[in-house]
Amino acid sequence: MSTAATSFPERNAAEAADLVLAPETAAPEVRARRARQRRQMYMGQVASYSLGASVLLLYAYDGTISMGVPSLFWIGGLLIIGTFTVLSEAGFGDRFEDHYLTVYQISAHMALQLVFLLAVPTVGVAFLAVLFLIFAFGTLRMTSGQAMLTWGLATCGLAAVFLGSDLPIGLPVTTRLQRAASMLCFVLVIGQCAFLGLFGATLRKILYRRSIELKAAYQRIEELAELDELTGAYNRRCIMRLLDAEIEKSRQASTPCAIALIDLDWFKRINDAYGHPVGDEVLRTFAITIFANIRPADSFGRYGGEEFLLLLPGLPGDAAQRMLERLRGIVADLDWSARSLRACG
Repeated sequence: MSTAATSFPERNAAEAADLVLAPETAAPEVRARRARQRRQMYMGQVASYSLGASVLLLYAYDGTISMGVPSLFWIGGLLIIGTFTVLSEAGFGDRFEDHYLTVYQISAHMALQLVFLLAVPTVGVAFLAVLFLIFAFGTLRMTSGQAMLTWGLATCGLAAVFLGSDLPIGLPVTTRLQRAASMLCFVLVIGQCAFLGLFGATLRKILYRRSIELKAAYQRIEELAELDELTGAYNRRCIMRLLDAEIEKSRQASTPCAIALIDLDWFKRINDAYGHPVGDEVLRTFAITIFANIRPADSFGRYGGEEFLLLLPGLPGDAAQRMLERLRGIVADLDWSARSLRACG
């Protein structure tokens, strides 16, 4: 008889997840999607109040309450929804982190239920049941501080009703129509709470999946930030960081660590004679060849231009020299003819 989640929970939860994870740089798009989410929420609230008013109409038809109560309840709900709709369309909520203005919405809807609880205590349990629905809605949006605040307001309101008055709050079940209306009251509240729970569960699943995707993307960005775009070797910043780390590790463990600064002879002549695309292919071919012939523990990076840095942890000088001579021979035996390079390019 009050707030309700929107339809199609999976789609709405996906949109809500996008809003949670959306970057600030996409502010116009984010604001538009927030406004759409709020419109859907307000439409759900209108439907919820309409259902609640229909239940009250059954009580009124039975003669339990006045015929004006359902209309007043429905109009009161529409006034609250209309007020927040106007604020939403004006972009008022976008100034705040909680653009739904959750605390204010919950307080307004809760106050309406308490007013009707005092005005029509004969069916007061029906209005009390709606408070659970209101707070079920709030759990999707509220922070811990907001939850404590709204809980405190609800406690004060209920204390005023139960301790400050002696109204006979009840739920009539004398006639068959009253029993049907009472049943519908609880069925509708339970159904809407279940719908909100489904929405929340879907949202959590989507956020979890998106967090995994973001983590993978972040790892990929970190990898790309460490690699030289042309050769796929570590870039200078990364290889120098690894160099410092290997030197420190070698000092602490008193183990050897060989460092080789490699320069490709006559590389400028290749660029001048065949052009930079061929020169780039030479660098890529050289890097791939080195990668294919070093140990997993070794680190290979582009120091700058045609200069590369190779870290050989655990290798003493003579072993490192033999390994470098082997690499030199492998590179020298490659087909570096201009025709082959042009074909590769």
